[in-house]
This record gives sequence, structure tokens and C-alpha cells, in this order.
Amino acid sequence: MGRVEADGVRRVVHEVIGEVLPDVAVDGISGSQHLRDLGADSVERVEIIMAVRARLGVREPLGSFAALPDLDRLVEFLCAVRPA
Repeated sequence: MGRVEADGVRRVVHEVIGEVLPDVAVDGISGSQHLRDLGADSVERVEIIMAVRARLGVREPLGSFAALPDLDRLVEFLCAVRPA
């Protein structure tokens, strides 16, 4: 995974989090945090993942995202499954 690619994916994830959770300061988000840590309930977490998948063109099933422990692993996973 290239640094530039990961930064772009991270930017998309942060943008979507900011849209779904407007009270969260996206500048203060740490890669070690989980969406739950940011106050996202189960519906908001699904909404965030679905929006990120759509923006990045990722077709992995929602269940594939369930075991990811934090935002850093989410970005790594998205980079790995994102179409070229």
C-alpha cells in the first residue's frame, strides 16, 4: 500500500465520518480509534461503511468490515480491496 493511496483513503474515511457524525472534529481522529469510540451507533457505523465503499468503488460485503479493530486497519483493508 502506498502512502499517497492510504492518505487518500484516510481522507475519504474522515470526510464521511464528518458527514455522518457532524459533532466529531475529524482533525482530532486517531487511527487507533474505532467508529464506536467516536460515538457512532450501529446504524451510523453501517452508514459510514456503505458511504466509504460507494465513494471508493469497493464491493466487499459489509460483513468483511465487522472485525476491523480500528480506523488504521479499516484504511489498510480498503486499500487492499479497492479496485485499481
